[in-house]
Amino acid sequence: MIQCKLRKNMNAPPLRPPLTPGGYRETLRVAVPMMISTGSFTLMQFVDRIFLTRYSAEAIQAALPAGILAFTLVCVFSALAGYGSTFVAQYYGAGDRRGCGRATAQALLLTLLAWPVMLALMPVGAWLLGVSGHAPAVLREELVFYRILMLGSLAVPLSAAISGFYTGRGDTLTNMAAVVFGNLLNILLDWLLIFGHGGCPRMGIAGAGWATVISSFATPALLLAVYFLAPRFRGPYDTWRTLRPDFALLRRLIRYGLPSAGNLLLDVGSFTVFVLLTGRMGPQALAASNIALSINNVAFMPLVGIGIAATTLVGQYQGRGDSATAARAGWTALKIGWLYMAVIAASFLLFPHGYFLLFTGRGDGGLQLGEVLPVGHWLLVMMAVWGLGDAANVILAGALKGAGDTRFVLLWSLLVAWCIWLGGEALIVLVFRGGILAAWLWMAVYVFILAAGFFVRYRSGRWKTIDLLGRTPAA
Repeated sequence: MIQCKLRKNMNAPPLRPPLTPGGYRETLRVAVPMMISTGSFTLMQFVDRIFLTRYSAEAIQAALPAGILAFTLVCVFSALAGYGSTFVAQYYGAGDRRGCGRATAQALLLTLLAWPVMLALMPVGAWLLGVSGHAPAVLREELVFYRILMLGSLAVPLSAAISGFYTGRGDTLTNMAAVVFGNLLNILLDWLLIFGHGGCPRMGIAGAGWATVISSFATPALLLAVYFLAPRFRGPYDTWRTLRPDFALLRRLIRYGLPSAGNLLLDVGSFTVFVLLTGRMGPQALAASNIALSINNVAFMPLVGIGIAATTLVGQYQGRGDSATAARAGWTALKIGWLYMAVIAASFLLFPHGYFLLFTGRGDGGLQLGEVLPVGHWLLVMMAVWGLGDAANVILAGALKGAGDTRFVLLWSLLVAWCIWLGGEALIVLVFRGGILAAWLWMAVYVFILAAGFFVRYRSGRWKTIDLLGRTPAA
């Protein structure tokens, strides 16, 4: 009787069906934790801005230009170190665990070499803020916030490098836990340092800067680095002994990672130029645009997480030599991104008051809802319209990077962002003296042109022939 029951149970179907390679369940398993955790630096600055609206109007006008400029100057090093995750993914897919440790070690080495260069760039950013034409009171706040972020700039590429070890292997839950802890710490430090609670000095925008730097260093950078060297990974991934230069692998990381880093620089840099240009349109237009962009950054952060999932899965299946499943994973990630953006776009259209209430303070000198909502409402409408295109940009570019097709991503972004988009914005703002709505409408056109190029490239399948790991046909 017992043997019959055992035999019956052994022949019974499993309670949970296996994951379909490149399917929805597998993609969501990687993407959901990254949707929560990705872009911790952006989320920290978003929280900073919410607190700063209760502090002063100058502080909220200064936070976005200074914050995005600081990130622009360090994003090349962050993206270069973070591209180690693609090597980790392909080594993991190929079954080379030690290769995962070697790739992470080279990303960490690049981070340490980059920090002096980032500090040397501080005067460049200060000069750019000085010539941007912003009001003197806003400029003073910008310089304070910018200089603090640059002093702690090591945290950004360090987090990207060490996080790549976990995301490349598909272990996105570990990253999520570290980032959530870091953001909770940032909220507490914002409350203490901006307003001077708990016996702390009232530091204003300087307090927001130090809260971001301290939180970024504490987690995920140092926490994940310590875990990387723990006994759990020391054996199978040889994390201690691979923590040294490997010049052949380092050259390949730079070769494929540098175009990816250049793409991020072009992307973030183009938005920096756009923000600086809109600073010439008056305080209310600038405040409405900066608030809308802040909403955009946080609302679209989950797309970055889905894009990282696409990079990870495409990289893993390419590492196994299974290009068909890699292609399926990219398209699946795009469908998930489109579904998410449909929900977000609906919220933009139905609840614009709720978004802008987050940024309208009740304290002295704070912004009032009526000052920014008339323009901000239309900016949210445009964000809802271009959402599907933005999803395609983030996710398909991530999939192409996972396959190593970083050169196309760089060149297409260069052409569309800097020649078409910013060329048109310069004419609108400087020549025709157009308003903020005209500037944003042209940005929507740019989003769809960029998305069309990534869609055609991914569908062509040319990325399937790229050999990222430098393996011979026999291997």
